Amino acid sequence: MTPGTRTAAAGAPPITTLVCDYGGVLTNPLAETYAVFSDSTGIPVEDLVAAFGRATRRYGVSPMAELEIGAISEDELVRRVLSELDREPGDVLRGLPFGEVWFRGRRTNEDLTAFLRTVRAAGHRVGLLTNNVREWEPRWRAALPVAELFDTVVDSSREGVRKPDPEIYRRLVARLGADPATVLFLDDLEENCAAARAQGMHAVRFDTTDQAVRDVGRLMDLPAFDKEPSGGTS
Repeated sequence: MTPGTRTAAAGAPPITTLVCDYGGVLTNPLAETYAVFSDSTGIPVEDLVAAFGRATRRYGVSPMAELEIGAISEDELVRRVLSELDREPGDVLRGLPFGEVWFRGRRTNEDLTAFLRTVRAAGHRVGLLTNNVREWEPRWRAALPVAELFDTVVDSSREGVRKPDPEIYRRLVARLGADPATVLFLDDLEENCAAARAQGMHAVRFDTTDQAVRDVGRLMDLPAFDKEPSGGTS
């Protein structure tokens, strides 16, 4: 079991709902997306990361965090970040939306998607809790069979609040109509997992697909997931 994973206490109610993060869990790792974006734009990854950091210090808040709650537009994020590099959006993105270039480096984690189908087939509910971008919604929904996989979707860009703010977890549980003690949350960031635990949920930090499947399977008392990894996120 991954360090920090909360195990079910004796006598606790069974876990009946699995809630997943999107980016870095149901997709390939963020570092891979950055690398493809760098190749597409000619901006080194370290320069891009530094520009995000400078924009955060200049405005007092992360531009990505603001984008993920719908406080700024995708175009404004691009303007803030590229201005730190003295670059123009048209030169870098060649007239394309930021999301179109960004999603060149996004791949669906097909092994985990298959596991979610296994969870549902076992009679459990599955939800999605994502810090995401309103302009990107058509892209990520096209990449996942959302209606097939998820009973509930909670998207920060539509809620105006994002993980790890406790409010978004409270909204999630309310929409599930579930006891938090029966919900298991899977996310690649420990701060988001800790926030879920603080609301009474179980949580597993995603490191690899194989590890996540093992940890989730044990907590939910599921049969072993015997599909061999396809070479995607693992």
